[in-house]
Amino acid sequence: MVSKFLTLLLAGALAQGALATADLDFDFGDLLHPTGWPFDESTIKAPDGSVTAKFVSIGATLTELWVNGRDGKQRDIVLGYDDNSKLLTDPAHPYFNPIVGRYANRIKNGRFSIPISKDPQPGAPNVYQIPQNEGNNTLHGGILGWDRRNWTMISKTSTSVTYFHLDTADEGFPGTVAAFVTHTVSNGGQYKVSILAKASQKTPIMLTQHIYWNLDGFQGADTIFDYNLELEASRVVAVDGTLIPTGEFTNVSDTALDFRTAQKIGSRWNDTVGLCGADCQGYDNCWVYDRDVSKDSGFAMWSDLSGIKVEMWTTDKAVQFYSGNGIPAIPRKKAHGGPDLVYGKHSAMVIEQQGYIDAINNPEWNQDQIYGPGRDFQWQTTYKFSTV
Repeated sequence: MVSKFLTLLLAGALAQGALATADLDFDFGDLLHPTGWPFDESTIKAPDGSVTAKFVSIGATLTELWVNGRDGKQRDIVLGYDDNSKLLTDPAHPYFNPIVGRYANRIKNGRFSIPISKDPQPGAPNVYQIPQNEGNNTLHGGILGWDRRNWTMISKTSTSVTYFHLDTADEGFPGTVAAFVTHTVSNGGQYKVSILAKASQKTPIMLTQHIYWNLDGFQGADTIFDYNLELEASRVVAVDGTLIPTGEFTNVSDTALDFRTAQKIGSRWNDTVGLCGADCQGYDNCWVYDRDVSKDSGFAMWSDLSGIKVEMWTTDKAVQFYSGNGIPAIPRKKAHGGPDLVYGKHSAMVIEQQGYIDAINNPEWNQDQIYGPGRDFQWQTTYKFSTV
């Protein structure tokens, strides 16, 4: 049954242009049972040299991202490991730059129903229970989410690489989901990520890329407090002390959540106590964009030190900004001064372009995050790098 589904979805992906037949290079059996070494790096580079990116198959993870600073020198601006096997084995499990799923962010009580409902009860009909890996809740798909699954590289050129993952009801989600992610770099400092996911039956899907950004590459500064952030959103999802949505929204006016005019991340730091959950200072919040940002940027951040600026546009409706409040003391990559120096709190920020968080438990929002036959999940985010 899975083989038949796989055949149909490959045909559908080809028809939708998600795959280029000339570049396909894989064994059909590998899609069902990946056998490749998950930590082999693949490199892609823009023809003009403005962006170089490296990836591994585990989690279809971005491991290095080199862009030009104001001084003309390239810096690696994402956190990670020199030994990429730690993406699978590090007990700290910080989610360094993978594709997270089958459902990104948090699920209240690790539970949902189809059709969706408010506060579904355990054992009730059509209620699904996912392993809880953050207190009573589920974070980024469960104990063994897509970030720690071995994806199969099925296409590679000098400027793009495509990975495939088959989720056969892992972590208790219903049905089988097949996903393709394509990473592409191009002239003018552009890096684009496209995801297509097809499901055999109705299931929640919300995927995103979980990048840790340090726009200085740890050259001259070790924290993000002086970064400038601009975000076109007048509402954030209101959450409780465990970062689970209450069903309400908070207006950002006159608060430390207002980045509609560019602000330094640390400029109102004293006012962020409690914004990221109980006993927490900083940001870990979901902003809802005020407009469609699929064609031009609704999010920008830059460092006055390195001069590196990144603008983002996305097909999604919201964005999670995490100010690195809980980054553990992990040895840095050599490019960042490691291994003697370590990453730590606020040494990077995570930006997750995604849908409304835990919308599958908030039907009053009218956000349909249930996908299945006849309705595919599609996501695309473009990162545009420049200097200021």
